[in-house]
Amino acid sequence: MTDADAVALPGQPRGVVSSGPATARAVNILAPNASAMTLDGTNTWLVCEPDSDLAVVIDPGPLDESHLRAVIDTAERAGKRIALTLLTHGHPDHAEGAGRFAELTRTKVRALDPALRLGDEGLAGGDVIAVGGLELRVVPTPGHTADSLCFHLPADRAVLTGDTILGRGTTVVAHPDGRLGDYLDSLRRLRSLTVDDGVHTVLPGHGPVLEDAQGAVEYYLAHRAHRLAQVETAVENGFLTPEAVVAHVYADVDRSLWPAATWSVRAQLEYLRDHGLIPGGPE
Repeated sequence: MTDADAVALPGQPRGVVSSGPATARAVNILAPNASAMTLDGTNTWLVCEPDSDLAVVIDPGPLDESHLRAVIDTAERAGKRIALTLLTHGHPDHAEGAGRFAELTRTKVRALDPALRLGDEGLAGGDVIAVGGLELRVVPTPGHTADSLCFHLPADRAVLTGDTILGRGTTVVAHPDGRLGDYLDSLRRLRSLTVDDGVHTVLPGHGPVLEDAQGAVEYYLAHRAHRLAQVETAVENGFLTPEAVVAHVYADVDRSLWPAATWSVRAQLEYLRDHGLIPGGPE
């Protein structure tokens, strides 16, 4: 992909995904868990003030000893000590390694879901994480999952989005835990960050960094509206089960992704029923 191609794509992705610095304060350590669902692998983010010796890690990733140690090695080579671990949500590709990582670094793990925490403190919308001069603001973004969070990094005009916005393609609404109405509200919340707070960079949980945060959010909102209209039309045309809707609406999508698409379709059907746009009742 050329630079010109990247600029033409939603969000203006920054080319190839790789480990290394992404902004003045954020470094990516790419986990070796590439797949159709995780794209190039999980992006584990090491975030710190340039002149501080303390760092925060967001999403240690899978339980892979070599990856966890690579994160620690990256910090140590930069003269940093990892002081805190944060989770965007509880899916294993982001959070499975958190317990072992906490052992290796002797850090607490903060998350929205109490089951994922190690320590007394959780996370909630509006919280401000301050470590070594670094400021991260917690943004509640349920929808992909009920416990999804993003982290606003004001000094870099960036937002770390976990799976709420990906660097390539679009994310799944993991029904029944994830809900489409919540997800649309979360996208609007992120759009306000781009409009009101000057956020221009997306540091996603998977895929390349996005240089045009507002363009990415607008694309996601338009994509969801388009899919929702397609699902509504499919139901009107007699495709009444989630599986039938997926086969009809997602016919151009690789079949390996159809199970994930079924989660999103179930969320879309629930949303349409809740808003009286299709008949209620069992699927």
